[in-house]
Amino acid sequence: MDKPAEQDPRVYFAAERTFLAWIRTGLGLMGVGFAVSRFGLFLREFRAAPGQAPAASTAHSVVAGVALVVLGVVVNIAAVISHIRTTRRLAAGTWQPGKVSGLAVTLALLLAVVGAAMAIYLLLVK
Repeated sequence: MDKPAEQDPRVYFAAERTFLAWIRTGLGLMGVGFAVSRFGLFLREFRAAPGQAPAASTAHSVVAGVALVVLGVVVNIAAVISHIRTTRRLAAGTWQPGKVSGLAVTLALLLAVVGAAMAIYLLLVK
């Protein structure tokens, strides 16, 4: 016989794997944000070589990079809150299967908007 969800350790392990995946996503966003932020510095130093034109402003890469790092921090905090809520619901027996992850949908939509804005920026700025 199958155990109820609140007594089945596989359910808790699945919740733990989901939590760790969200942490990995947040860390990835922070890493990409750091790289984007520092890429502008790299371009500025690269153009500072003798015989090159003066370096253009790299403020956009810094702002975009910091925004991605902040988004990664927010994702990690939201993951902790979501994991605590899920494990409490599992322990209480009130967890409902098939519920849509608001965090995942929000992050996907936000990243889609950021990606579209970056694509438009790259098309307009030469």
